[in-house]
Amino acid sequence: MLLIPCPWCGPRDEAEFHYGGQAHVPYPADPAALSDQAWARYLFFRDNPKGPFAERWSHADGCRRWFNVVRDTATNEIRSVYRTGEQRPVSS
Repeated sequence: MLLIPCPWCGPRDEAEFHYGGQAHVPYPADPAALSDQAWARYLFFRDNPKGPFAERWSHADGCRRWFNVVRDTATNEIRSVYRTGEQRPVSS
């Protein structure tokens, strides 16, 4: 099991969190103008790297806030945690 450090509540068991997908995926400026193919690409296509990957997580059973985690997908090691709206740390 993972121990995820919430930026507001501190380290908690992963059972308290919900995964929210890839971080830093901007919402389209004009979604109504997108073709079906472009909308499908926005909704369903995400990066799938082996190594460090920025993800969104929600502390569902705690403060209920969203934040970002850089997790190594090969080792499951959490490299950094930062609040939504902040830049991804350079070292991650």
